[in-house]
Amino acid sequence: MTTQSAALPAFDRAASGPALTASLLVTMIAAATIAGAWFFQLVLEILPCPLCLEQRYAYYLAIPLGALTAFAARSGAPRPLLLAGLAILALATLANAGLGGYHAGVEWGFWKGPTDCSGPVANLGSATDLLSRLDTVKVVRCDEVQWRFLGMSLAGYNVLISLLMTGIAAWGFVRTAKRA
Repeated sequence: MTTQSAALPAFDRAASGPALTASLLVTMIAAATIAGAWFFQLVLEILPCPLCLEQRYAYYLAIPLGALTAFAARSGAPRPLLLAGLAILALATLANAGLGGYHAGVEWGFWKGPTDCSGPVANLGSATDLLSRLDTVKVVRCDEVQWRFLGMSLAGYNVLISLLMTGIAAWGFVRTAKRA
């Protein structure tokens, strides 16, 4: 009777442990964070600015990639595949922390942000209704904080959450790479 590791030299069940743990944690944190962002937007009506929406891209990548990496780790995928998934997760979340830091700097007035704004764009109806409808459009600016908790905006919390996910993915990468 042969073991799986003997049949597949690149497979090592022990090496999949940190990869599985890290990818599952990143997936759960990303899913909880994006659910929170949607709650703020849809329930509390705190509308996102363009930079807020861009910061969500990393979460939209991390959720399926983290789940796929966890599935691969659970299924005994080759170590290089697990390392690639964890590396992409770490790099995407680190880049997102940078974007969140940039956004927080814009909010604090450390530097200028993008000039575009966002607001709901819908059917504006006839030309006579255009002016009245424009008065009801809420424009969301990147340099105006709509909500703070303990002195930090959602962009600041995004930095902390993204750095946490980066650390978890990096931990999984290092532990998976070290296992022989």
